[in-house]
Amino acid sequence: MSERRAAPTVGQVVLGKRLQELREAAGLSREEAARVLRVAPATVRRMEMAEVALKIPYVQVLLSTYGVAAEETAAFVRLAEEANQPGWWQRFHDVLPDWFSLYVSLEGAARIIRSYEPHFVPGLLQTEAYARGVMEAGTIGQTGPETVERHVSLRMERQRLLERDDPPHLWVIMDETVLRRPVSVRPEVMRDQLDRLLEYAARDRVTLQLAEFAAGPHPGTYAPFTLFRFAEPELPDMVFTEYLTGALYLDSRREVSAHLEVLDHMTTRAASAQRTEKLLREFREAL
Repeated sequence: MSERRAAPTVGQVVLGKRLQELREAAGLSREEAARVLRVAPATVRRMEMAEVALKIPYVQVLLSTYGVAAEETAAFVRLAEEANQPGWWQRFHDVLPDWFSLYVSLEGAARIIRSYEPHFVPGLLQTEAYARGVMEAGTIGQTGPETVERHVSLRMERQRLLERDDPPHLWVIMDETVLRRPVSVRPEVMRDQLDRLLEYAARDRVTLQLAEFAAGPHPGTYAPFTLFRFAEPELPDMVFTEYLTGALYLDSRREVSAHLEVLDHMTTRAASAQRTEKLLREFREAL
């Protein structure tokens, strides 16, 4: 049986879906594919659902059974070997919850990241001091200073993706509460954070919008969520939403469409990027 992983990589998700498509195109059930491998049908299902690493000998036998050409098989195997490599975030397995590992993988592979944040500055845009203030406030539970610093280091490492030559487009709608809620008794923490937001607001691949109190309620007030869109046509849009002890990853067309509709509605209601930059400067001057 294939070895379980803490969380799938995006590559495993994409290739698992592709294996399922090839099996169905060949007219085979999971039970029939399992008989070829001499394993339980659950093993085939776990590979297709990216619940386990892609075992290369199994992949080769399945592709041959599905009638895939040798050249395409070789390319698929190369991709599977790459997908099975642990991501950089595995270095933080001691503080990274299993349910958040996939988020970090999706974040690094996405071409567009759209999110709504009602409580705090999004992690990708936080300064180190702001992130530490959030952690110390107890949002990660009762933990010691060393664990807090590990969480902060992970957050800073995630931000490297915005410094890539071809970064994803990050489009964030923040509630006005984010700017009015201090995370530290030291005012310079929020001043530096606002300076960081203004710096990012000037970038081509970052769009910041503020949902002002004066605009009234909006359909996204239930919880923070993030929508990922990818360059790979095999991988559909995915939505991440978090709750106190875990998270949900949604990829059904109905659920993703509902979240996308809410984001589009909020975009028209929120302050424009230009007005948001003006508001950020006003908040900064008032501190």
